[in-house]
Amino acid sequence: MKEHRIRMTQRSGALLLLLSLLGAVSLLWPFLLHAAGAAPQAHHLDAPFELMVLVPLLLVLCASELARGSFDVRGIAVLGILAACGTALRIPSPGVVGFEPVFFLLVLAGFVYGPSFGFALGGLTLFVSAFFTGGIGPWLPFQMLAAGWVGLCAGLLPMLSSTKKEKWMLAAYTAVACLLFGVVMNLWFWPFGLSGSTSISYVPGAAVSTNIAHFVAFDLTTSLGFDIPRALLNAGLILCVGRPVVVALRRGAKRVRLLPHVDQAHTTT
Repeated sequence: MKEHRIRMTQRSGALLLLLSLLGAVSLLWPFLLHAAGAAPQAHHLDAPFELMVLVPLLLVLCASELARGSFDVRGIAVLGILAACGTALRIPSPGVVGFEPVFFLLVLAGFVYGPSFGFALGGLTLFVSAFFTGGIGPWLPFQMLAAGWVGLCAGLLPMLSSTKKEKWMLAAYTAVACLLFGVVMNLWFWPFGLSGSTSISYVPGAAVSTNIAHFVAFDLTTSLGFDIPRALLNAGLILCVGRPVVVALRRGAKRVRLLPHVDQAHTTT
């Protein structure tokens, strides 16, 4: 089987590592500083700076791939088209009861084109769609990072010779990724969201194990009603229409020469 993804270079890998470290620090600093406060104030000071750093780094990532010849202007156009498609999927789906079908396209595109493309697509899709859905707020950079991680990890999945096994692997990954997306989106505000020493609130200065137990309880009791429908919907879309979408993505990439080596067997099966 020939390699058909955009290979991740040391430069793009370093940028992805930097972006991921930025996201991890942004999520975990409240634990280190024993943060406390009200939910409306969660990350209200640092989120704008994180967004101002994240967007330029995404552009640098795209420019890096463009400079090394991974893809040309037509590849940038493909990224823009897929981001527009993801935005269109988010417009009628404001997250009510987990109805967010954007993740199935993000997973498939990341799987076909590789981790760098998947991360860029995830961040760009959430950034653009925020302007159309009214989703601009301190949560936006964390949504961009979480969606970027979904696309990145999809690009690291192995390619399988059996299309049926590949379909089920992608569906299983999509379900897990949707659940973990919900975990990240809980984590960004949870240290600020509940006051008092309840069994699901963040306790400043408490042992790490205590706060982990409280966070797990919070996640299980408050967000699974959104996360499970999101996981089932996107995994179901992978099973129903995932294969033809993958074939279309690979054929489109071959026509614009986005991917240097496209396995002919994969584009026709």
